[in-house]
Amino acid sequence: MRVRIGWRGISPRRRLLLAAVALVVLVGAVAAFVAAGGRSATPRSGTPAQDKPGTVLLVPGYGGGQAALDQLADRIRRGTGQAAEVLTLPGDGTGDLLAQVGVLTAAVERAYEGGAPSVDVIGYSAGGVVARLWVAREGGEHQARRVVTLGAPLHGTRLAAAGGAAVPGACPTACQQLAPGSALLRQLEQQALPTGLPWLSVWTELDEVVTPPDSARLDGAVNVPLQQVCPGDRAAHGDLPTDPEVVALVLRALSTAPMTAPAQCPVSS
Repeated sequence: MRVRIGWRGISPRRRLLLAAVALVVLVGAVAAFVAAGGRSATPRSGTPAQDKPGTVLLVPGYGGGQAALDQLADRIRRGTGQAAEVLTLPGDGTGDLLAQVGVLTAAVERAYEGGAPSVDVIGYSAGGVVARLWVAREGGEHQARRVVTLGAPLHGTRLAAAGGAAVPGACPTACQQLAPGSALLRQLEQQALPTGLPWLSVWTELDEVVTPPDSARLDGAVNVPLQQVCPGDRAAHGDLPTDPEVVALVLRALSTAPMTAPAQCPVSS
């Protein structure tokens, strides 16, 4: 009834014009709604403020084990007050590293959608390579406030190459990608670390998994061979996420202070 009264006295041509305008407005509103629904919450430019720590995302290594990182996540929550999440990787962390990058990308999106002012990423072992790939491929320098890698085979590990050669067909996708000189690592090494992204890389010189251990060295990062700072520390590869000295280095790196190499052993000095 109201519609009929509203149109009363309007010529057919004017009615057609008004209907067309209404249709355009409706289509525009629908398009804007759809666009807003599909818009990413993650920043695509600039860099997160260093004085606003947010969610910490921890990426496990090859095999996807979470126990050690669960302990580190708990120490971060208690030590910094930040939310911390250990990611679950597809294929227990032995599948395509690029698929693992997708898991990290989705976790970053969830963090920002939840209101986090920034994210910090910690990659353990092969998880450090995932973090490096994420920065290189997904614009992570606009989203990560800081990145920490622990015993990361950023240039590959001879163990992966030896495993593939010793038992052909027994080396899963991630194992093949972690062999020195793999196509994926060659592409990654052509991309410099973005300037302005604070990155701490810690490794142990006693590492028998990442060989050589200084495969963890990354140009542009703060590189810390553990025994050069803490000569008496006997941590092996599997000890890195829970070693007290390494945990102290991680907590220091997640602070708001400038990221620098430590001058002395943080706990036992």
